[in-house]
Amino acid sequence: MQPMPNATVEPKSDPAKVAAVTARSLSIFFGNHAVLKNVSIDIGARAVTAIIGPSGCGKSTFLRSINRMHELNPDARMEGEIRLFGDDIYSRDVEPVVVRRRVGMVFQKSNPFPTMSIAENVTVGLRLNGERNKKILASRTEESLRMAALWDEVKDRLHAPAISLSGGQQQRLCIARALAVQPEVLLMDEPASALDPLATQKIEDLIIELKKDYTIVIVTHNMQQAARSSDFTAFFYLGELVEFGPTTRIFTNPVQKRTEDYVTGRFG
Repeated sequence: MQPMPNATVEPKSDPAKVAAVTARSLSIFFGNHAVLKNVSIDIGARAVTAIIGPSGCGKSTFLRSINRMHELNPDARMEGEIRLFGDDIYSRDVEPVVVRRRVGMVFQKSNPFPTMSIAENVTVGLRLNGERNKKILASRTEESLRMAALWDEVKDRLHAPAISLSGGQQQRLCIARALAVQPEVLLMDEPASALDPLATQKIEDLIIELKKDYTIVIVTHNMQQAARSSDFTAFFYLGELVEFGPTTRIFTNPVQKRTEDYVTGRFG
């Protein structure tokens, strides 16, 4: 068997842009199984980075490692380093809950709290962090729902159950909930995979709008979605980062043959 070539990781197109997330020699293990292997990458601030690759290649594990959510699995172990705007998020004196305030997460399946109203869903994180001022909670509710492009659709029924919303609206509500605590980075794991084309379009439009203020990392199996929505793309395969660069180049002129084979549909 021929040895596989090293990953192609080129510098960001704007070298002055700050790296929001920096991973160095990152490996994640579940028991004795290495799910991620020696990944090093710089994710630029206020840009959308898409993580692509076939199922089981470590995309979601990489995403969850950025806010230490993979640690919810008691068999998880990491080696290497991840920094968030220069801060080592795995330092012994850093609590995971602090990291998760700085790094929001939106999951594949919308998961609003079913017993809470629309407004309560938005502010649940704030209230868990001790915020009790009703004016602040009301202001943050409107601000977050506006950022999630949902305010005009729900402003007259904020006290209705969250599960009364459509699937696409519920997903945007979950985005509003993540934004309410004012994170620095927003992670999205297949956020539109369960939605119809119209709802998917709204999510993609929202992602492009949000990058003005947020660093966004999105895992997607949808090559068209990655091409439309992201500034940079990282291709993972069998736990390794194969190639990372500007999305346009990854899709039109990849350096690695494995990348070309994947984005052109030859495997995966």
